[in-house]
Amino acid sequence: MAGVRGDIGVRINLTQTGAGDLGTPKLNVSIDKLLTLASGTAATNQANILFADTRTIASSSSDSLDLAGVLSDAFGATITAAEVVAIFVSAAEGNTNNVNITRVADTGFVGPFLAAGDGVAVKPGEWQAFVSQSGWAVTSSTGDILTIGNSGSGTSVTYDIIIVGRTVAA
Repeated sequence: MAGVRGDIGVRINLTQTGAGDLGTPKLNVSIDKLLTLASGTAATNQANILFADTRTIASSSSDSLDLAGVLSDAFGATITAAEVVAIFVSAAEGNTNNVNITRVADTGFVGPFLAAGDGVAVKPGEWQAFVSQSGWAVTSSTGDILTIGNSGSGTSVTYDIIIVGRTVAA
């Protein structure tokens, strides 16, 4: 069966130490979250489309990624997402400007953003991941554009992007 299978996870293991009269107090924090995706469209935790690419944006410009009928997967098939379950953006370390992930007002993909104009700046060498096992709806023509922008002028920016989704709302 064609589709997408795999794991998306976050692991945080931290220790904070302090100073005390009778020893060294310490706090251990451990969080391990994993979303395991099965191939399909019938339920949450399933996916059947994957878009992965390295892209470059000219100075003071943006990339408008149409999630419903324009992007192509690695096999040349056009992606028409009904829901997105994960977005990963990694800004190249050599960038001078930030890579901005935003929701534009007119046809912006709502996804993890609360309001039009909301966004996240990804500094050079850093990354952002957004995950929803139940998925974010993609509304063709009115809510299907994910905007990735170059935060400044003078130089282009390069970024890696991965979008995982379903062609049918679960």
